[in-house]
Amino acid sequence: MPALEGMRALAAIAVMLTHTAFQTGQVDGSVLGRVWGRFDMAVALFFGLSGFLLWRAHARAAWSDGAPPPAGRYYRSRVVRIMPAYLVVAVVALALLPRSTPPSGSTWLGNLTLTQVFVPYSLTDGLTQMWSLSVEMLFYLVLPLAALAVVRLRGRAAHWRVPVLLGAAVVSLSWAWVGASLPLPRGVNHHNWLPAYVPWFVAGIVLAEMVFAPASRYARVRRVARRSVCWPAAAVVFAVIVTPLGGPVTLDTPAPWQFAVRIGLGGVLGFLLLAPLVLGPGSDRARRLGSGPMLALGRWSYGIFIWHLVVLTAVFPLFSIVPFGGSFVKVTALTLVFSVAVSALSYAWVEEPARRALARHEARRSAARPASSAASQAAPEQVTVG
Repeated sequence: MPALEGMRALAAIAVMLTHTAFQTGQVDGSVLGRVWGRFDMAVALFFGLSGFLLWRAHARAAWSDGAPPPAGRYYRSRVVRIMPAYLVVAVVALALLPRSTPPSGSTWLGNLTLTQVFVPYSLTDGLTQMWSLSVEMLFYLVLPLAALAVVRLRGRAAHWRVPVLLGAAVVSLSWAWVGASLPLPRGVNHHNWLPAYVPWFVAGIVLAEMVFAPASRYARVRRVARRSVCWPAAAVVFAVIVTPLGGPVTLDTPAPWQFAVRIGLGGVLGFLLLAPLVLGPGSDRARRLGSGPMLALGRWSYGIFIWHLVVLTAVFPLFSIVPFGGSFVKVTALTLVFSVAVSALSYAWVEEPARRALARHEARRSAARPASSAASQAAPEQVTVG
């Protein structure tokens, strides 16, 4: 689905925009300031994309009553996809970015292992956006377990899968209150943990179920997705999230009910943005998102996400710009251009070589399995002949 690559690119650029707006003093109490601050809802789109893409194999197996995918290969692919480029960024940010005090050992350990959301005060300059990547990695870890929890809902019972998944998403909204009651150390925020974002992942997971379900089962949803109503509806949902109902756009802590509203509506937002692309893939918007330039940006989108704060931090001194002093358009343009350039290099020098190395490894494993099986079958004959 090429359009999903383009949508991933837009999500990465939206995250960059909210950070350049904040660092140039644009995120304030004004309406436009709240809009810039709420571009961080692009993370809901990232999580929805992950839920959709990674759940597809499980949904296909459930609706066709086939075998679930093997977990080993899945885990290897996730580690190789995320960690090589991330480790390069983490070392550069921790070792080279100027700071008043050097990072502590716990900060190094938390960031290098993507466990910083559990380590007090380890979200550090150049890497503060990585809380969401830490949440993603934990989602990758538990996804096969979640699939196992609903593995019996297959074949004739598969129609229960979507209601169960939606029920889990609704129940997870209670984390806004449950997490607040936990005796966590200072510097650890329960808002940055996986249970808080289950609805955002479930939005994509439900779409994966709908793709592989019989066409007649979710026919009404498919018809709506093919019409030009989902994205205007998504704009309305985003407008509601921008209001105080979605909580503060600054670093202030939202009330539990505000956090629950933002998370719940974020799941709806992700569903509305992705549904037209996966349930009605032949639309004009889908073709534009799947165009050549958008595909290129989509390939580099992971690099844009992980590198843009390092680039942004460097832009201010390099171009003699005072942080929080304006120059939003200039800072955004410079950050985007240099982030894309660095991301293209990261993709060519780190991400793609790692992916190819994994592909060669998996090919060797696949070739070795039939060989070992054939050898085990031939062994009794060899013993007899001898």
